[in-house]
Amino acid sequence: MTDSSQRILTERRGHVLVITINRPEARNAFDAISAQGMQAAMDLLDGEDELFVGVITGAGGNFSAGADLKAVARGERAVTARGGFGMFNRPSRKPLIAAVEGYAVGGGFELCLSCDLIVAASNAQMGLPEVRHNVVAMGGGLFRLPQRIPYHVAMELALSGEFKDAAFFERHGLINRVVEPGGALDEAVALANSLLVNGPTALAASKEIIFNSANWTDEEGWQKQTPIARRALESEDRSEGLKAFAEKRKPVWKGR
Repeated sequence: MTDSSQRILTERRGHVLVITINRPEARNAFDAISAQGMQAAMDLLDGEDELFVGVITGAGGNFSAGADLKAVARGERAVTARGGFGMFNRPSRKPLIAAVEGYAVGGGFELCLSCDLIVAASNAQMGLPEVRHNVVAMGGGLFRLPQRIPYHVAMELALSGEFKDAAFFERHGLINRVVEPGGALDEAVALANSLLVNGPTALAASKEIIFNSANWTDEEGWQKQTPIARRALESEDRSEGLKAFAEKRKPVWKGR
């Protein structure tokens, strides 16, 4: 059996963890082993203080074509304790950036929607084609997409099953950066590094509050943000940030 660490590769670049979906022969489609590997990558990012931001990309010129239908036919489920594809229900609590080349469709698109920022090559193609096969997109796309782009645009994408290019999604505010083909990973890592001037525990808390706030009323938000923010406000990094400001120097973050 293929080891999950071969399906999902991880590389540390300073405080950034680059996570690569490594099934280019299958356009990086997900089977059970891939989902286990992604869950392990999310656990690694969450578990190590010195890792502040994650970048997810795909090998071989595509992000991900979604679920491996051959694996589905064999009865496999690409689901773990974190949900589909090893992260749909519970992605990392730290910021995640999708670096998209080629196709990010079906579950691959829903993987992007599980991330917090998206960098895409100009020739990237994204969409939810499930309805074409009388399948329902159940990886979060049908409720996350209309939270992030206009309702009628999201509805047309879901009901038509059409793919759209990066310019379309940038125009509607879903993509943060559009780059030349082949440049998505470098730009995503540069974007990740630009975040590192900020306190990592505050980055994680801010991401978690925004991510969860879609399910909160305003009244709940005032209550539920407090314990999340407290982890940052009572951290070593908080003390270091104040000390560095007073001493007029750059802070040395530890992620704790």
